[in-house]
Amino acid sequence: MKASSKTLAKEVATLRAELAVALAKVSEDAALIVHQKLQIAKLQRQIYGQRSERSARLIEQLALTFEELESSATEDELAAEVAVANTTNVTAFTRKRTERKTFPEHLPRERVVIDPPTACECCGGSRLRKLGEDVTQTLESQPRQWKVIETVREKFSCRDCEKVSQAPAPFHSVARGWAGPSLLAMIVFEKFGQHQPLNRQAERYALEGVPIALSTMADAVGSICMALAPLHRLVEAHVLAAKRLHGDDTTVPVLARGKTDTGRCWIYVRDDRPFGGSDPPAAMFYYSRDRKGEHPQGHLAGYTGILQADAYDGYSKLYLPGRRPGLILEAGCWAHARRPFFIMADVEENTRRKASGKKEIPLSPIAMEMVRRIDALFETERSINGKSAEERLMVRQSVSRPLVDALRVYMCEQIGRLARGHDLVKAMNYILKRWAAFTLFLEDGHVCMSNNAAERGLRGIALGRKSWLFCGSDRGGQRAAAMYSLIVTAKMNGVDPQAWLTDVLSRIAGYPARRLDELLPWNWRTAQSRASAQAA
Repeated sequence: MKASSKTLAKEVATLRAELAVALAKVSEDAALIVHQKLQIAKLQRQIYGQRSERSARLIEQLALTFEELESSATEDELAAEVAVANTTNVTAFTRKRTERKTFPEHLPRERVVIDPPTACECCGGSRLRKLGEDVTQTLESQPRQWKVIETVREKFSCRDCEKVSQAPAPFHSVARGWAGPSLLAMIVFEKFGQHQPLNRQAERYALEGVPIALSTMADAVGSICMALAPLHRLVEAHVLAAKRLHGDDTTVPVLARGKTDTGRCWIYVRDDRPFGGSDPPAAMFYYSRDRKGEHPQGHLAGYTGILQADAYDGYSKLYLPGRRPGLILEAGCWAHARRPFFIMADVEENTRRKASGKKEIPLSPIAMEMVRRIDALFETERSINGKSAEERLMVRQSVSRPLVDALRVYMCEQIGRLARGHDLVKAMNYILKRWAAFTLFLEDGHVCMSNNAAERGLRGIALGRKSWLFCGSDRGGQRAAAMYSLIVTAKMNGVDPQAWLTDVLSRIAGYPARRLDELLPWNWRTAQSRASAQAA
């Protein structure tokens, strides 16, 4: 029985390895095809001139598609290497890469010589003589300065037994490491944290005298995402272990054949600071091609607790009483409910429109009163922000509950006086139909009144869309979501994402798997603070 189980396990491993190799080959072919199309488009533009702005945008689209496919091909290649390592009868897959250009000679060199062995590894003899050395060059960057680091490993042979001894090669930040951790962190942070596509980065680096091929940078991005995947899974587990989550989504244009589709980027934020929680904040992003309810239902399939989100129907199945593995309580967002009233009560906007000669918006006294009453609730919330859940609940029961009860009476009175299709009636019914969700904060001190934490997390994507215009593919959207999770989490914990990525990439290749949680942003910040205190 044991023998059959082992045989079955080997067969499964072999099939998985073969599938991984096949996927890697497909990814390589797709990247190669788009690369050729990009080269053709550039040559046509050189020959026929800049006939229109459309041709320039086409080249940018092809460049973005190529960088996404190149990164995906690298990820699949590394996954194939891992799968093949578990088998004995599957041939490994190695991508055919163009020969990398020699690093520019004008860049300064810094020699880092690893301490040579002092004794023979074979017989322990100390009579060693130097035979030569192996030099590994990695391109590294410092602010406004470029240099090539030459890591030297000297070879020695034993005079007694002729055994050749040499220090082991250092771990590279990523597979086939051609760049140092600081440069890799800068590339990936510029792309995902500052929303600068790789082709624009390559143009800037070339102007600084360091030309780096777009394919080389895309290859690095794929390797970095693969290397950071374990940390991404730890952040996901931390976020989904929260008692309360903020959830939201935003549109993400995705490049399609001859057009762009509208994908979605979902965010779930864990932030216990409003009720005095000690657990570190974190954010988890997901990407999907559409906005079907199956996506949030899949993201939160194993979650139980409180979900603060808008009234999107896709969340409705999460709130069913008999849901497994447990109940999710819906918490409404008063900031979202306040917006339609504020639009009809925005005196400042009317002043601006009047000054510019535009037609003024009719202001509603009822909307002004609704805004005033909701603002009174938020004023109370500001006074208890950061206090314990018990203290918050006590103040809400004594101060906020009478205000909420009076607000409900006021809304019911106004609905009886207004026409059924009036915009104010629609805005009030939005609250009244979800009254249990909007008043949950009066029953639980862990609940917030608004979902602003999730909206703040998505703000960077909304700003970045103007720069990167669209995702190059679904794989690119998934890769971006993973990197957003790490970068936004670092920011939420007061950590410089680029500095954190630099340190993590310099250590993660040789870091023990059981201690990876030490590299999470909040633990990393604590360790850095402790090291600084000891140094002082």
